[in-house]
Amino acid sequence: MEKCLLFDWGGTLMRDNPECDGPMVFWENIFPMPNVMETMPNLHGKYKCIVVSNAKDSNAELMRKAFERIGLDKYFHEFITSKELGVTKPNPAFFQGVLDKYQLNLSEAIMIGNDYEKDITGAKNIGMKTILITTEHGEFSNADYVVQSFGNLANVL
Repeated sequence: MEKCLLFDWGGTLMRDNPECDGPMVFWENIFPMPNVMETMPNLHGKYKCIVVSNAKDSNAELMRKAFERIGLDKYFHEFITSKELGVTKPNPAFFQGVLDKYQLNLSEAIMIGNDYEKDITGAKNIGMKTILITTEHGEFSNADYVVQSFGNLANVL
């Protein structure tokens, strides 16, 4: 029984902006992805929600502060990046490190992300359940579920 949702950050929860440099918290404008603000209150009430990221310029604390800027932080219990884990997605050790840090069994977690290789294939390589959020068409055999919008998550959880 899943009790924990692991969410990718950029492109899944918040919009990436390739024109901006440095940690997102310092960007002039930051925005949630569509349907995130409407969906997270319900998910937060039913699951432990953790943000897991390869964030190039941010550690967990800077990531949390970016979430605070738009009022999204209250829906997440934990924040962790590859900087704290010492390994990046899609390496299976990244996902195992998250499970170990939060004392979760494999059957208790679902990885949710927008990057098929980094988020989905990496998590699937250790046997984790996965949900891919994409509007692209293709063969996504490592994803247990594919949804076109963050707002559709409740339909598959």
